Amino acid sequence: MSVDPDRLWSHVERLASEPRPAQTRILESCRAYVTDHLESAGCRVERCRFVVGDGRERLEGVNLVACWPERFDPGGPRLVVGAHLDSCPETPGADDNASAVAALLEIAHCLGQDWPLDAGVSLELVAFDLEEDGMLGGAEHAGQLRDLGVDLLGMVSLEMLGYRDPSPGAQSLPRALRGLYPDTGDFIAVVGNTGSQALIDGFAAGLQTIEGLPVETLAVPGNGEQLQATRLSDHSPFWDAGFPAVMVTDTSFMRNPHYHLPSDTPETLDREFLEDVTRGCLAAVCRIMTGAASGDLAGE
Repeated sequence: MSVDPDRLWSHVERLASEPRPAQTRILESCRAYVTDHLESAGCRVERCRFVVGDGRERLEGVNLVACWPERFDPGGPRLVVGAHLDSCPETPGADDNASAVAALLEIAHCLGQDWPLDAGVSLELVAFDLEEDGMLGGAEHAGQLRDLGVDLLGMVSLEMLGYRDPSPGAQSLPRALRGLYPDTGDFIAVVGNTGSQALIDGFAAGLQTIEGLPVETLAVPGNGEQLQATRLSDHSPFWDAGFPAVMVTDTSFMRNPHYHLPSDTPETLDREFLEDVTRGCLAAVCRIMTGAASGDLAGE
């Protein structure tokens, strides 16, 4: 089971060829692309439509929810791994969030080729919509899982995975975290709340199997209300619904100067970093899936 860097990069270039904001033709084209690749990996993909608001504020979204039917137990423990597909109108969103959707597709391809035989948990992959409008796709899916009483082992939001700058001072931090983390922007972060500590540890353990990839973790109290930057992805509605959830991120605007700008293009990303992070995410997903049977999220 190995990540193909050329295939991974081709996903980034295709998805970040132009902006893909909500309710647009290009976003629908990207949905078709993502669906094709998930189905090629053996997944069944469901288009889950939802509407938020009414009148002038009405927004229509579509989450793509994928699984391998023969390996999916609706009543058993489940792991959700997702990434938002939409971008802001002014940016092609190579890092935000084509990098993470590309990783999601590569994870699907690898698992479709080589499934962990002793997996103790069902896996669901989601391409979320309307994240840029307030994590609305994540909120929709979290609410559905809560209402269905799903035994959710955890949710992982892949959020901006491809920007690296190892220069001293390249990494900014909220005031409360200064001095506790590196000031070089060359690490990948796993951010959860204190109720998600086991999931933080388990996912970080998988990432740490990649030689030369620095990994940092953060567990915030409550649901991140005191550190709003930790809530800015689709994991936060899962926190609010009472589920364990983490965000895996290159730290977004605290590192990447192209955040939400027209300059967030593929050539600003670090291909080797994105490949390493994707390999680490694949390893982490496999460790959690196989470790769940023994009650050990780290898969040790």
